[in-house]
Amino acid sequence: MAITKIDAYEVMYSANTFAPRIWLTSAGKFIGQLIFKPNGSALPADGMSGGQVNLYYHLDDFQNTLDLLRNEKPMYLLYSGSGGGFENGIKTTAEPVGEGEAS
Repeated sequence: MAITKIDAYEVMYSANTFAPRIWLTSAGKFIGQLIFKPNGSALPADGMSGGQVNLYYHLDDFQNTLDLLRNEKPMYLLYSGSGGGFENGIKTTAEPVGEGEAS
């Protein structure tokens, strides 16, 4: 499971047939994008392309993800893998709540 701190983001809301996207950067490099497909459509499997993560959401989730990126600090990109059974997304902590240092 890879967790990468998100330092900045860019919104690309294109005309024509391109889906709205939010591009994510860390340490000045693009690390992935959130791609928003029409509501009700089947979403492609999350995956990697050119070393960057592609996560798919429905358009209904656009405002929620944008609000998280704008208002929560720090934010992280979580990528566990492609296909079923993997949890991917953006999150507010580097590790689960309650997971502390071993005593």
